[in-house]
Amino acid sequence: MTSITTQPGVPAVVYLSSMLRDAVVDVDGKGIGTIADAIVRLGPTGHPHLTGLVAKVGQNRVFVPITVVSSIVPDRIILNTKTLDLRPFERRDGEVLLKEAVLGHRVIDVEHARLVRAYDVTLTNTPTGWAATGLDVHKRSWLPGSKHDQHTPRDWNEFDALIGHEASVKVRTGFGRLRGLRAAEIADIIESASTRERDDLLDHLHHHPDLEADVFEELQDTHQTQLLKTLSTPEIAAVLTRMRTDDAVDAIIDLPQDRRQPVIDALPTLKQADVMRLMRYQESSAGGLMGVEYLALGENATIAEVLDQVRTSTTVQPEALSTVYSTNTDLQLTGSLSLVRAIQADPNDRLGDIADPDPVHADPRDDMIDISNIMADYNLLTLPILDGNHRILGVITVDDALEAAIPEDWRRRARHQHATNQEPTNT
Repeated sequence: MTSITTQPGVPAVVYLSSMLRDAVVDVDGKGIGTIADAIVRLGPTGHPHLTGLVAKVGQNRVFVPITVVSSIVPDRIILNTKTLDLRPFERRDGEVLLKEAVLGHRVIDVEHARLVRAYDVTLTNTPTGWAATGLDVHKRSWLPGSKHDQHTPRDWNEFDALIGHEASVKVRTGFGRLRGLRAAEIADIIESASTRERDDLLDHLHHHPDLEADVFEELQDTHQTQLLKTLSTPEIAAVLTRMRTDDAVDAIIDLPQDRRQPVIDALPTLKQADVMRLMRYQESSAGGLMGVEYLALGENATIAEVLDQVRTSTTVQPEALSTVYSTNTDLQLTGSLSLVRAIQADPNDRLGDIADPDPVHADPRDDMIDISNIMADYNLLTLPILDGNHRILGVITVDDALEAAIPEDWRRRARHQHATNQEPTNT
Protein backbone atom coordinates (compact mmCIF):
# COMPACT_ATOMS: atom_id res chain seq x y z
CA MET A 1 0.00 0.00 0.00
CA THR A 2 1.36 3.42 -0.90
CA SER A 3 1.72 5.85 1.95
CA ILE A 4 -0.69 8.78 1.98
CA THR A 5 1.02 12.12 2.15
CA THR A 6 0.07 15.21 4.05
CA GLN A 7 0.70 18.71 2.85
CA PRO A 8 2.98 21.03 4.86
CA GLY A 9 1.13 22.46 7.83
CA VAL A 10 -1.69 19.90 7.65
CA PRO A 11 -2.20 17.94 10.90
CA ALA A 12 -1.28 14.26 10.77
CA VAL A 13 -4.45 13.43 12.72
CA VAL A 14 -8.01 13.95 11.49
CA TYR A 15 -11.39 13.09 12.98
CA LEU A 16 -13.74 10.85 11.08
CA SER A 17 -16.69 13.16 11.72
CA SER A 18 -14.84 16.04 10.07
CA MET A 19 -14.14 13.96 6.95
CA LEU A 20 -17.70 12.92 6.27
CA ARG A 21 -19.22 14.73 3.29
CA ASP A 22 -15.83 16.18 2.36
CA ALA A 23 -15.28 16.45 -1.37
CA VAL A 24 -13.47 13.76 -3.33
CA VAL A 25 -11.48 15.32 -6.18
CA ASP A 26 -9.46 13.71 -8.94
CA VAL A 27 -5.84 14.40 -9.83
CA ASP A 28 -6.93 17.50 -11.80
CA GLY A 29 -8.97 18.89 -8.89
CA LYS A 30 -12.31 18.00 -10.46
CA GLY A 31 -15.04 16.97 -8.01
CA ILE A 32 -16.14 13.33 -8.17
CA GLY A 33 -18.32 12.92 -5.07
CA THR A 34 -18.29 13.16 -1.29
CA ILE A 35 -17.00 10.92 1.52
CA ALA A 36 -19.67 8.66 3.04
CA ASP A 37 -17.53 6.34 5.17
CA ALA A 38 -14.03 5.04 5.89
CA ILE A 39 -12.99 1.39 5.76
CA VAL A 40 -10.49 -0.39 8.01
CA ARG A 41 -9.49 -4.02 8.30
CA LEU A 42 -8.97 -5.39 11.80
CA GLY A 43 -5.91 -7.42 12.65
CA PRO A 44 -4.96 -9.42 15.75
CA THR A 45 -2.77 -6.59 17.05
CA GLY A 46 -1.99 -2.95 16.40
CA HIS A 47 -4.13 -0.21 14.93
CA PRO A 48 -6.35 -1.11 11.97
CA HIS A 49 -5.18 0.46 8.75
CA LEU A 50 -7.40 2.37 6.38
CA THR A 51 -7.97 0.19 3.32
CA GLY A 52 -10.23 2.56 1.48
CA LEU A 53 -13.06 5.05 1.57
CA VAL A 54 -16.69 4.93 0.53
CA ALA A 55 -17.65 7.84 -1.71
CA LYS A 56 -21.12 8.94 -2.66
CA VAL A 57 -21.18 9.57 -6.40
CA GLY A 58 -24.60 10.68 -7.50
CA GLN A 59 -27.00 8.20 -5.92
CA ASN A 60 -24.41 5.41 -5.66
CA ARG A 61 -21.87 4.46 -3.00
CA VAL A 62 -18.58 3.38 -4.57
CA PHE A 63 -15.28 2.03 -3.28
CA VAL A 64 -12.21 4.28 -3.29
CA PRO A 65 -9.09 2.09 -2.78
CA ILE A 66 -6.50 3.60 -0.49
CA THR A 67 -3.95 3.10 -3.28
CA VAL A 68 -5.59 5.84 -5.36
CA VAL A 69 -5.73 8.36 -2.50
CA SER A 70 -2.96 10.92 -2.80
CA SER A 71 -3.68 12.98 0.32
CA ILE A 72 -6.28 13.70 2.96
CA VAL A 73 -6.51 17.41 3.67
CA PRO A 74 -9.15 19.65 5.25
CA ASP A 75 -12.36 19.74 3.19
CA ARG A 76 -11.26 17.29 0.50
CA ILE A 77 -9.65 13.99 -0.37
CA ILE A 78 -7.35 14.18 -3.37
CA LEU A 79 -6.95 11.19 -5.68
CA ASN A 80 -4.02 10.33 -7.94
CA THR A 81 -6.34 9.23 -10.75
CA LYS A 82 -9.13 10.57 -12.95
CA THR A 83 -11.30 7.46 -12.85
CA LEU A 84 -13.01 5.23 -10.31
CA ASP A 85 -14.83 1.92 -10.52
CA LEU A 86 -18.45 3.06 -10.24
CA ARG A 87 -19.90 -0.34 -9.35
CA PRO A 88 -21.90 -0.22 -6.09
CA PHE A 89 -19.73 -0.74 -3.00
CA GLU A 90 -19.96 -4.11 -1.22
CA ARG A 91 -18.30 -4.67 2.12
CA ARG A 92 -15.89 -7.62 2.20
CA ASP A 93 -15.38 -10.00 5.09
CA GLY A 94 -13.13 -8.54 7.77
CA GLU A 95 -13.77 -4.94 6.76
CA VAL A 96 -15.27 -2.43 9.17
CA LEU A 97 -17.13 0.68 8.08
CA LEU A 98 -16.18 3.19 10.76
CA LYS A 99 -19.20 5.46 10.40
CA GLU A 100 -21.70 2.64 10.06
CA ALA A 101 -20.30 0.25 12.68
CA VAL A 102 -18.45 2.45 15.19
CA LEU A 103 -19.43 6.11 15.11
CA GLY A 104 -22.29 6.67 17.53
CA HIS A 105 -22.34 3.02 18.60
CA ARG A 106 -21.16 1.42 21.83
CA VAL A 107 -17.92 -0.48 22.28
CA ILE A 108 -16.40 -2.20 25.29
CA ASP A 109 -14.05 -0.11 27.39
CA VAL A 110 -11.79 -2.94 28.56
CA GLU A 111 -9.92 -0.88 31.16
CA HIS A 112 -13.10 0.12 32.99
CA ALA A 113 -15.21 -2.95 32.09
CA ARG A 114 -18.17 -1.08 30.69
CA LEU A 115 -19.93 -0.17 27.47
CA VAL A 116 -19.21 3.33 26.18
CA ARG A 117 -20.33 5.21 23.10
CA ALA A 118 -17.84 6.14 20.39
CA TYR A 119 -18.52 9.75 19.49
CA ASP A 120 -15.63 10.00 17.04
CA VAL A 121 -12.69 8.10 15.57
CA THR A 122 -9.21 9.56 15.14
CA LEU A 123 -7.31 8.70 11.96
CA THR A 124 -3.54 9.17 12.01
CA ASN A 125 -1.10 9.37 9.12
CA THR A 126 1.49 6.80 10.26
CA PRO A 127 4.71 5.79 8.46
CA THR A 128 2.81 2.81 7.00
CA GLY A 129 -0.33 4.73 6.05
CA TRP A 130 -3.47 6.09 7.63
CA ALA A 131 -4.81 4.07 10.57
CA ALA A 132 -7.62 4.28 13.11
CA THR A 133 -5.66 5.06 16.27
CA GLY A 134 -8.15 6.35 18.81
CA LEU A 135 -11.73 6.73 19.96
CA ASP A 136 -13.39 9.77 21.48
CA VAL A 137 -15.83 8.40 24.05
CA HIS A 138 -16.70 11.73 25.67
CA LYS A 139 -20.00 13.27 24.73
CA ARG A 140 -19.19 16.41 22.84
CA SER A 141 -20.42 19.82 23.90
CA TRP A 142 -22.14 21.64 21.06
CA LEU A 143 -21.69 25.05 22.64
CA PRO A 144 -20.04 27.68 20.41
CA GLY A 145 -16.28 27.34 20.50
CA SER A 146 -16.27 23.75 21.80
CA LYS A 147 -13.48 21.61 20.35
CA HIS A 148 -12.21 18.07 20.49
CA ASP A 149 -9.05 19.17 22.26
CA GLN A 150 -11.03 19.75 25.46
CA HIS A 151 -10.24 16.08 26.12
CA THR A 152 -7.85 13.54 24.66
CA PRO A 153 -9.16 10.61 22.60
CA ARG A 154 -8.13 7.26 24.00
CA ASP A 155 -6.10 4.62 22.21
CA TRP A 156 -8.07 2.33 19.89
CA ASN A 157 -6.48 -0.69 21.60
CA GLU A 158 -8.12 0.18 24.93
CA PHE A 159 -11.39 -1.03 23.45
CA ASP A 160 -12.48 -4.43 22.24
CA ALA A 161 -15.28 -6.45 20.75
CA LEU A 162 -16.78 -3.86 18.44
CA ILE A 163 -20.46 -4.60 18.42
CA GLY A 164 -22.02 -5.56 15.10
CA HIS A 165 -25.13 -3.45 14.59
CA GLU A 166 -26.03 -4.98 11.24
CA ALA A 167 -25.31 -8.44 9.92
CA SER A 168 -23.17 -6.91 7.17
CA VAL A 169 -20.82 -5.16 9.58
CA LYS A 170 -20.36 -7.68 12.37
CA VAL A 171 -16.77 -7.82 13.47
CA ARG A 172 -15.10 -10.82 15.02
CA THR A 173 -12.14 -9.57 17.05
CA GLY A 174 -11.49 -12.79 18.97
CA PHE A 175 -12.11 -11.00 22.28
CA GLY A 176 -8.36 -10.88 22.87
CA ARG A 177 -8.44 -8.13 25.48
CA LEU A 178 -11.94 -8.86 26.73
CA ARG A 179 -10.82 -12.28 27.92
CA GLY A 180 -8.57 -10.46 30.40
CA LEU A 181 -11.64 -9.22 32.27
CA ARG A 182 -13.16 -11.08 35.18
CA ALA A 183 -16.20 -13.18 34.36
CA ALA A 184 -18.22 -11.01 36.76
CA GLU A 185 -17.21 -7.88 34.83
CA ILE A 186 -18.27 -9.42 31.52
CA ALA A 187 -21.56 -10.43 33.14
CA ASP A 188 -22.12 -6.83 34.22
CA ILE A 189 -21.44 -5.65 30.67
CA ILE A 190 -23.97 -8.13 29.27
CA GLU A 191 -26.58 -7.05 31.81
CA SER A 192 -26.17 -3.41 30.76
CA ALA A 193 -26.21 -4.17 27.02
CA SER A 194 -29.06 -3.72 24.59
CA THR A 195 -30.63 -6.84 23.11
CA ARG A 196 -28.57 -6.59 19.94
CA GLU A 197 -25.34 -5.88 21.80
CA ARG A 198 -26.05 -8.72 24.22
CA ASP A 199 -26.70 -11.18 21.40
CA ASP A 200 -23.42 -10.26 19.72
CA LEU A 201 -21.48 -10.57 22.98
CA LEU A 202 -23.00 -13.98 23.64
CA ASP A 203 -22.18 -15.05 20.11
CA HIS A 204 -18.54 -14.17 20.75
CA LEU A 205 -18.54 -15.94 24.12
CA HIS A 206 -19.98 -19.07 22.53
CA HIS A 207 -16.59 -19.58 20.85
CA HIS A 208 -14.93 -19.70 24.30
CA PRO A 209 -17.02 -22.31 26.18
CA ASP A 210 -15.20 -22.19 29.52
CA LEU A 211 -15.41 -18.41 29.70
CA GLU A 212 -19.04 -18.59 28.60
CA ALA A 213 -19.85 -20.90 31.52
CA ASP A 214 -18.00 -18.66 33.99
CA VAL A 215 -19.96 -15.63 32.77
CA PHE A 216 -23.29 -17.44 33.04
CA GLU A 217 -22.41 -18.33 36.64
CA GLU A 218 -21.97 -14.62 37.40
CA LEU A 219 -25.18 -13.39 35.78
CA GLN A 220 -28.04 -12.34 38.01
CA ASP A 221 -30.61 -15.12 38.29
CA THR A 222 -33.21 -13.27 36.24
CA HIS A 223 -30.75 -12.47 33.44
CA GLN A 224 -29.31 -15.99 33.51
CA THR A 225 -32.74 -17.58 33.19
CA GLN A 226 -33.80 -15.16 30.47
CA LEU A 227 -30.72 -15.92 28.39
CA LEU A 228 -30.79 -19.68 28.95
CA LYS A 229 -34.41 -19.79 27.79
CA THR A 230 -33.33 -18.44 24.41
CA LEU A 231 -30.99 -21.41 23.88
CA SER A 232 -31.84 -24.87 22.61
CA THR A 233 -31.77 -27.81 25.02
CA PRO A 234 -28.36 -29.06 23.76
CA GLU A 235 -26.95 -25.52 24.03
CA ILE A 236 -28.18 -25.15 27.62
CA ALA A 237 -26.71 -28.54 28.51
CA ALA A 238 -23.36 -27.56 26.97
CA VAL A 239 -23.20 -24.42 29.14
CA LEU A 240 -24.33 -26.19 32.32
CA THR A 241 -21.81 -29.00 31.79
CA ARG A 242 -18.97 -26.50 32.22
CA MET A 243 -20.55 -24.74 35.18
CA ARG A 244 -19.98 -25.78 38.77
CA THR A 245 -22.56 -28.39 39.66
CA ASP A 246 -24.21 -26.34 42.41
CA ASP A 247 -24.58 -23.38 40.03
CA ALA A 248 -25.89 -25.69 37.31
CA VAL A 249 -28.54 -27.01 39.69
CA ASP A 250 -29.64 -23.46 40.55
CA ALA A 251 -29.90 -22.65 36.84
CA ILE A 252 -31.98 -25.76 36.13
CA ILE A 253 -34.37 -25.00 39.01
CA ASP A 254 -34.95 -21.51 37.58
CA LEU A 255 -35.85 -22.86 34.13
CA PRO A 256 -39.52 -23.32 33.15
CA GLN A 257 -40.70 -26.66 34.49
CA ASP A 258 -41.27 -28.19 31.06
CA ARG A 259 -37.62 -27.58 30.12
CA ARG A 260 -35.90 -28.93 33.23
CA GLN A 261 -36.00 -32.66 32.58
CA PRO A 262 -34.99 -32.43 28.88
CA VAL A 263 -31.97 -30.36 29.93
CA ILE A 264 -31.04 -32.85 32.66
CA ASP A 265 -31.39 -35.73 30.17
CA ALA A 266 -29.03 -33.91 27.77
CA LEU A 267 -26.23 -33.63 30.35
CA PRO A 268 -23.27 -36.04 30.29
CA THR A 269 -23.80 -39.06 32.54
CA LEU A 270 -21.44 -38.00 35.35
CA LYS A 271 -22.70 -34.41 35.40
CA GLN A 272 -26.28 -35.65 35.34
CA ALA A 273 -25.65 -37.88 38.37
CA ASP A 274 -24.07 -35.00 40.32
CA VAL A 275 -26.97 -32.70 39.43
CA MET A 276 -29.59 -35.24 40.48
CA ARG A 277 -27.74 -35.81 43.76
CA LEU A 278 -27.77 -32.11 44.65
CA MET A 279 -31.36 -31.58 43.56
CA ARG A 280 -32.49 -33.83 46.41
CA TYR A 281 -31.65 -31.08 48.90
CA GLN A 282 -33.39 -27.83 49.73
CA GLU A 283 -31.74 -24.89 47.98
CA SER A 284 -31.29 -23.07 51.30
CA SER A 285 -29.66 -26.05 53.04
CA ALA A 286 -26.03 -27.09 53.24
CA GLY A 287 -26.75 -29.87 50.75
CA GLY A 288 -28.21 -27.37 48.30
CA LEU A 289 -25.22 -25.05 48.65
CA MET A 290 -22.37 -27.55 48.56
CA GLY A 291 -20.28 -28.30 45.51
CA VAL A 292 -19.35 -31.83 44.58
CA GLU A 293 -15.86 -30.99 43.31
CA TYR A 294 -13.22 -31.43 46.01
CA LEU A 295 -9.93 -33.26 46.61
CA ALA A 296 -9.75 -36.28 48.92
CA LEU A 297 -6.96 -38.87 49.00
CA GLY A 298 -6.19 -41.95 51.03
CA GLU A 299 -4.31 -41.56 54.29
CA ASN A 300 -1.24 -43.25 52.85
CA ALA A 301 -0.81 -40.74 50.04
CA THR A 302 2.40 -38.73 50.28
CA ILE A 303 2.43 -34.95 50.29
CA ALA A 304 4.18 -35.09 46.92
CA GLU A 305 1.20 -37.04 45.57
CA VAL A 306 -1.19 -34.57 47.17
CA LEU A 307 0.48 -31.62 45.45
CA ASP A 308 0.53 -33.47 42.13
CA GLN A 309 -3.24 -33.96 42.45
CA VAL A 310 -3.72 -30.28 43.23
CA ARG A 311 -1.59 -29.35 40.24
CA THR A 312 -3.58 -31.52 37.82
CA SER A 313 -7.07 -30.75 39.19
CA THR A 314 -7.55 -27.91 36.74
CA THR A 315 -11.32 -28.36 36.43
CA VAL A 316 -11.97 -28.15 40.17
CA GLN A 317 -13.02 -24.81 41.65
CA PRO A 318 -9.75 -23.28 42.96
CA GLU A 319 -11.34 -22.35 46.29
CA ALA A 320 -12.24 -26.00 46.85
CA LEU A 321 -8.55 -26.94 46.55
CA SER A 322 -7.53 -24.77 49.49
CA THR A 323 -8.10 -27.79 51.73
CA VAL A 324 -7.24 -31.45 51.02
CA TYR A 325 -9.08 -34.23 52.86
CA SER A 326 -7.86 -37.67 53.91
CA THR A 327 -10.09 -40.75 53.91
CA ASN A 328 -9.75 -44.32 55.15
CA THR A 329 -10.35 -47.48 53.14
CA ASP A 330 -14.12 -47.07 53.68
CA LEU A 331 -13.90 -43.55 52.17
CA GLN A 332 -14.78 -42.00 55.53
CA LEU A 333 -13.34 -38.58 56.36
CA THR A 334 -10.35 -38.88 58.69
CA GLY A 335 -8.55 -35.56 58.37
CA SER A 336 -8.05 -32.22 56.64
CA LEU A 337 -4.92 -30.37 55.54
CA SER A 338 -4.65 -26.81 54.27
CA LEU A 339 -2.84 -26.30 51.00
CA VAL A 340 -0.38 -23.95 52.72
CA ARG A 341 0.60 -26.64 55.24
CA ALA A 342 0.95 -29.17 52.43
CA ILE A 343 3.35 -26.90 50.56
CA GLN A 344 5.40 -26.37 53.71
CA ALA A 345 5.52 -30.09 54.61
CA ASP A 346 8.14 -32.67 53.64
CA PRO A 347 7.11 -34.19 50.29
CA ASN A 348 7.65 -37.68 51.75
CA ASP A 349 5.27 -37.17 54.69
CA ARG A 350 2.06 -39.20 54.70
CA LEU A 351 -1.18 -37.23 54.44
CA GLY A 352 -2.71 -39.19 57.31
CA ASP A 353 0.19 -38.34 59.62
CA ILE A 354 0.01 -34.55 59.33
CA ALA A 355 -3.67 -33.90 58.56
CA ASP A 356 -5.92 -32.46 61.28
CA PRO A 357 -7.51 -35.65 62.70
CA ASP A 358 -10.75 -33.96 63.78
CA PRO A 359 -11.94 -31.72 60.94
CA VAL A 360 -15.05 -29.61 61.43
CA HIS A 361 -17.94 -30.81 59.26
CA ALA A 362 -21.66 -30.30 58.75
CA ASP A 363 -24.83 -32.17 57.86
CA PRO A 364 -26.54 -31.62 54.47
CA ARG A 365 -29.74 -30.60 56.30
CA ASP A 366 -28.06 -27.73 58.19
CA ASP A 367 -29.35 -24.29 57.24
CA MET A 368 -27.40 -21.31 55.96
CA ILE A 369 -27.21 -19.60 59.35
CA ASP A 370 -25.63 -22.69 60.89
CA ILE A 371 -23.14 -22.97 58.03
CA SER A 372 -22.18 -19.29 58.18
CA ASN A 373 -21.67 -19.45 61.94
CA ILE A 374 -19.54 -22.61 61.74
CA MET A 375 -17.29 -21.23 59.01
CA ALA A 376 -16.91 -17.90 60.81
CA ASP A 377 -16.26 -19.46 64.22
CA TYR A 378 -13.56 -21.81 62.90
CA ASN A 379 -12.21 -19.45 60.22
CA LEU A 380 -12.74 -22.09 57.54
CA LEU A 381 -12.10 -21.71 53.82
CA THR A 382 -13.99 -24.94 53.11
CA LEU A 383 -16.47 -27.01 55.08
CA PRO A 384 -17.03 -30.71 54.27
CA ILE A 385 -20.62 -31.97 54.25
CA LEU A 386 -20.93 -35.61 55.38
CA ASP A 387 -23.56 -38.29 55.00
CA GLY A 388 -24.71 -40.62 57.78
CA ASN A 389 -21.71 -42.89 57.20
CA HIS A 390 -19.19 -40.05 57.65
CA ARG A 391 -18.41 -39.96 53.92
CA ILE A 392 -17.95 -36.68 52.08
CA LEU A 393 -20.95 -35.61 50.01
CA GLY A 394 -19.45 -32.28 49.00
CA VAL A 395 -17.84 -29.12 50.34
CA ILE A 396 -18.99 -25.56 50.88
CA THR A 397 -16.40 -22.90 50.05
CA VAL A 398 -16.21 -19.59 51.85
CA ASP A 399 -17.13 -17.66 48.70
CA ASP A 400 -20.29 -19.74 48.29
CA ALA A 401 -21.17 -19.16 51.94
CA LEU A 402 -20.70 -15.41 51.53
CA GLU A 403 -22.74 -15.38 48.34
CA ALA A 404 -25.59 -17.13 50.11
CA ALA A 405 -25.39 -14.83 53.13
CA ILE A 406 -25.16 -11.49 51.27
CA PRO A 407 -28.31 -10.36 49.41
CA GLU A 408 -27.85 -10.26 45.65
CA ASP A 409 -28.73 -6.56 45.35
CA TRP A 410 -25.97 -5.76 47.87
CA ARG A 411 -23.43 -7.69 45.83
CA ARG A 412 -24.48 -5.88 42.64
CA ARG A 413 -24.38 -2.54 44.41
CA ALA A 414 -20.80 -3.18 45.55
CA ARG A 415 -19.78 -4.30 42.07
CA HIS A 416 -21.38 -1.19 40.53
CA GLN A 417 -19.60 1.04 43.07
CA HIS A 418 -16.26 -0.58 42.18
CA ALA A 419 -16.89 0.07 38.48
CA THR A 420 -17.90 3.67 39.19
CA ASN A 421 -14.68 4.28 41.11
CA GLN A 422 -12.72 3.02 38.09
CA GLU A 423 -14.42 5.35 35.58
CA PRO A 424 -12.56 8.35 34.19
CA THR A 425 -14.07 11.78 34.60
CA ASN A 426 -15.53 13.40 31.50
CA THR A 427 -13.39 16.49 31.33
